[in-house]
Amino acid sequence: MTLAAVVGLPSAGGRAVPVLRRYAPLAPVLATVLLLALPAAAGDVSASGKVTPADAASAVLVVTAVVRCLRERLRPLTAASAAVLGAPAVGFAVAAATSLDPGAGVTGFLRYVQVFVAVPAAVVMLLRDRRDFGVVAGAIVLLALVQGAVGTWQYATANGASYMGRDIRAVGTFGPSDVMGMATVVAYGLVVALGYALATPSPGAPRWLRPAAASCAALLAVPLAVSFSRGTWIATALACAVTVPLAGRRQVLRALAALAAAAAAGVVLVGGFGAGSQVIGARVASITEVTAAPDSSVSDRYTLWSAALGMWREHPLTGVGLKRFPAERDGHAALGLSSASDTGGAGQGFAREPLLSPHNMYLLVLSEQGLLGCTLLAGGWAALLVLGLRRLRAAPAASRAAGLGAVGLLLWQCTDFGYADIGGPSTAATAVLLGLAAWWALHAAPAGSER
Repeated sequence: MTLAAVVGLPSAGGRAVPVLRRYAPLAPVLATVLLLALPAAAGDVSASGKVTPADAASAVLVVTAVVRCLRERLRPLTAASAAVLGAPAVGFAVAAATSLDPGAGVTGFLRYVQVFVAVPAAVVMLLRDRRDFGVVAGAIVLLALVQGAVGTWQYATANGASYMGRDIRAVGTFGPSDVMGMATVVAYGLVVALGYALATPSPGAPRWLRPAAASCAALLAVPLAVSFSRGTWIATALACAVTVPLAGRRQVLRALAALAAAAAAGVVLVGGFGAGSQVIGARVASITEVTAAPDSSVSDRYTLWSAALGMWREHPLTGVGLKRFPAERDGHAALGLSSASDTGGAGQGFAREPLLSPHNMYLLVLSEQGLLGCTLLAGGWAALLVLGLRRLRAAPAASRAAGLGAVGLLLWQCTDFGYADIGGPSTAATAVLLGLAAWWALHAAPAGSER
């Protein structure tokens, strides 16, 4: 079965060649997403500067978009789109130029432009209609299912990353050095699948699309649970809580049924493997203990947040410079901060991973880029969210699946950035996600229609 069929696209009367030609421009986008299923190399990718296959595919994606626009003489972006997507580059450039480490500034500038400007803009330029959106959304769900299956197997067989003295943490193929990677892509897939499960199918879509999407959302709840990622749980819960009412009153019962199925699947499959339910219960309870009796990871995070704010107070407008947080950390952090976190399991030996960021994207940008960079970057996300919601309210029922997915993904990412930041192989998926959200918010459909 083709990916086009999975997301409900017409089969073109069995003519494979025209269908392949129609969707060939999306190949770099799909490669950027699907290559994340490959096992990651040991070590911290973001720290070592290694280029992953997904990063390489994202570079091809950008080049493909530029070549297509030049060859077909297309206007790549409207003025409004260029302003929203390109404005953060100004903050990146200023932070790089004022950095005390020019080499790190240039490296950081290129990375930030890749993730937050170039790749999202290229996705906007390559996607032509909601069918293209559906193909990319299907690839995200497929990646989530693959990573989720690997993660669930790791948990069930005690071959995952080390957690509380046992190798039960689901990390997929990302390994213990990127414990958030699997949780992130699984959450992406769950949010997208929920959007397609709630929306009215478009004309020509197969009848099984909705139940298949609902089943995918329920299945993905299991690996998400055994990822033991509190920030991911919070972001997913908020995104789902907002997506359901956006789908309309008639969809509330269907959504409640899907969420109940997801909860039941989680209880049966997780609880069936022994002490997993108790571990998850303790992890959930710890969310409410962040002020009364926080664990060491939460204490370290508070210390890192305080260090980031201290850097910003010293350089309020432009920050300390891109990639400068690790160098400035010890001069602003309390003595009780751990220098690194312990990692191991999932096929890798014990290692100490240095704490190189505040684990909060907003504070990372504020500390390294100052108020200028943080305002431009976060302001762009806010603009995309407002424009996406506005377009979703005006969209006909047959086009709301893409909108629910795009708005849900952006809301999830904006929430999760309160507990995480960019880094590791999964960052390539984040760049594509921002492109999907930007396409929905900024793409101008023909008058009187919604493609």
